[in-house]
Amino acid sequence: MQTLSCSFRTLLFFGLLAGVTACSRNPVTGKKELILMSKEQEIALGQQSHPSVVATMGLYDDKKLSDFINEKGKAMARISHRPDLPYQFYIVDSPVVNAFAVPGGYVYFTRGIMAHFNNEAEFAGVLGHEIGHITARHSARQQTTQLLSTAGLIAGMVLAPQLGQFGEAAQQGLGLLMLSYSRAHESESDKIGVEYSSKIGYDAHQMANFFGTIKRIQENSGEAIPTFMSTHPDPGNRFSKVHEMAKDYQAKNPQKYEVDRENYLRMIDGIIYGEDPKQGFVENNMFYHPEMRFQFPVPNGWQHENSPAQFQMASKNGENAMILTLAKGNTLDEAAQTLVQQLGLKVLESGKTSLNGLPAYVLISQQQPQQQQGQPQQQQDPRTAVQIGTWLIQYNNAIFALHGLAYAKDFDSAFRTYQKVAGGFQALTDPEKLNRKPERVQVRAAPRDGSFKDVMTALGMPSNRIDELGVLNSLKANDNVTRGSLLKTIGR
Repeated sequence: MQTLSCSFRTLLFFGLLAGVTACSRNPVTGKKELILMSKEQEIALGQQSHPSVVATMGLYDDKKLSDFINEKGKAMARISHRPDLPYQFYIVDSPVVNAFAVPGGYVYFTRGIMAHFNNEAEFAGVLGHEIGHITARHSARQQTTQLLSTAGLIAGMVLAPQLGQFGEAAQQGLGLLMLSYSRAHESESDKIGVEYSSKIGYDAHQMANFFGTIKRIQENSGEAIPTFMSTHPDPGNRFSKVHEMAKDYQAKNPQKYEVDRENYLRMIDGIIYGEDPKQGFVENNMFYHPEMRFQFPVPNGWQHENSPAQFQMASKNGENAMILTLAKGNTLDEAAQTLVQQLGLKVLESGKTSLNGLPAYVLISQQQPQQQQGQPQQQQDPRTAVQIGTWLIQYNNAIFALHGLAYAKDFDSAFRTYQKVAGGFQALTDPEKLNRKPERVQVRAAPRDGSFKDVMTALGMPSNRIDELGVLNSLKANDNVTRGSLLKTIGR
């Protein structure tokens, strides 16, 4: 996947069109194609997008792993089709199994995906896939198609795509704007990933095996597909196709290809697994934030996603969503005025209130659609107009903005749920929650021969986490494990 900061849409539309002079030759395919983004613009976009990536997700502090991905990334960049780009490689502080790239050479891995790799070769395959998006100029090609078809750059909400018209502020609040690639682009990147990882000495069959891990994550989640694969072809099909490509490449280029399982597992020993409690966590339908010392309820059955920039949650049907962020302003009145101006809101109701003794300000509003200069304001259709209930809450020298979003036609019924959530915002005082430690991957040697399930039990792992640990280790419950084999366990 590749990321595009929404603040550059207008710049790109006019600037890129102005730069069109001729077809350029794709560095990977060798074919001539119309591209509306120059190399310099790709680099500039990456440089300007990076701060928003860091602000949204945060960087994971692990020098050993950072040095590793940069060493392998630079080695792969040198043998790539575009070695002249200023490549940079980062681990972002997210538990989601995800990797993505920004035009111009920026590549990101989450700590979640780093925890799920079981050897260096799996990592190298995904690294090659992401660098492939950059070298094959997929973002530029996709953007060109979108611009020329007047579709524009479309961004949706992570959990509630139906509410994507909430505007730039909601899009930013919900994280990165991801460009969807065609299946042809994804398949092309798989092929490039096989080539690049093989060229730096790794067994590309392991890249295929990681698609097996992705498929298990998909099946266990009960959702369509996890984030890393959200615009990708079915991982089961890719498992077979990548194995075929790896077999073909190795037949034409015989040599010893490395896997390096033990070295990789020792590197990730101690990596944080799952949510980092200090950044907030959900337990028993309650969101707790130990560092900022507050809590509020999460509606039963809602999906949720947390990041350093915001907490977001939505009903499974995507018709109701809530977002918690920090508001700009030193007072409630100032924060309310700033919010209205920045989002272009039409305020329907407003007033000061109190939530569990905390000063608060509530706004009911609708975002106004963009209008052409000189044209009258259009009447919004309640079936498509997004209505917003916002609670600005003053607490611990900060002002929090809790937004509830729904279509205008559904807002009154949704508002009752939003009120309960806002009404449950209060100080966190429970020492157990305040001092919660994160779970970490702990790499341990199998104490005896046996099935994976039996060995995990011998290592003290609970039975209800055997399948989860199987996904983490790319093993099934009945797979045989030999004494001394390194395995990932989970502990605090």
